[in-house]
Amino acid sequence: MAALLIVEDDRPTSEAVCEYLKEAGHTLLPAFDGAEALRLFEKEKVDLVVLDIMLPGITGLAVLHELRKKSEVPILMLTAIEDEWTQVTSFDERADDYMTKPFSMVLLGRRVTALLRRSGQGGLPGRVAFGEVTVDFSGYAAWDKDRKIDITPKEIDLLRLLMEHKGLVLTRGQILDDLWGLDAPILERTVDTYIKNLRRKLRLQCITTVKGIGYKYEAKI
Repeated sequence: MAALLIVEDDRPTSEAVCEYLKEAGHTLLPAFDGAEALRLFEKEKVDLVVLDIMLPGITGLAVLHELRKKSEVPILMLTAIEDEWTQVTSFDERADDYMTKPFSMVLLGRRVTALLRRSGQGGLPGRVAFGEVTVDFSGYAAWDKDRKIDITPKEIDLLRLLMEHKGLVLTRGQILDDLWGLDAPILERTVDTYIKNLRRKLRLQCITTVKGIGYKYEAKI
């Protein structure tokens, strides 16, 4: 997956973010102040930065300014400050996204995935094999060694969504919002039906049910 630089001076928050994103297969590089963040960025290959604004020494906005002098790496600002000036300044300095504390780990994971996808670093291969079954995401098709499999575009979109969030639990509501939209009159148990169809048609063992919450994709690709 991707190498993520997590710049957060509160160690419990840093550890929680790193632990959560590690489950999605990412490599985590924690930094606890701005100077350390800049040193790590120069030393390591970094695909995305999660950057707190309130840092000791060099502020997060100053780190953002320095990073933008040399790189277009996706940067997500993470802060307890909600005032308009701070948010506007972050975007003026070309931050890609902004989240305020307290925040949802699931939402953070989804925003990281979206930023990586937009930057061309979080996409899936065009085709993925699951044993004898091959799925063509760009062509919305699937087949095994004997025949073409009858699968709908929405089922393939659901598989893609789960794989893009590998290791992260997606609730039924989040899946509905992503695939059908916020206002679609679709029941949550519709997701259960689509998951059942995916498992049956593609003979998948890699989609895990997290009881009372939702689903996650666990296999490596």
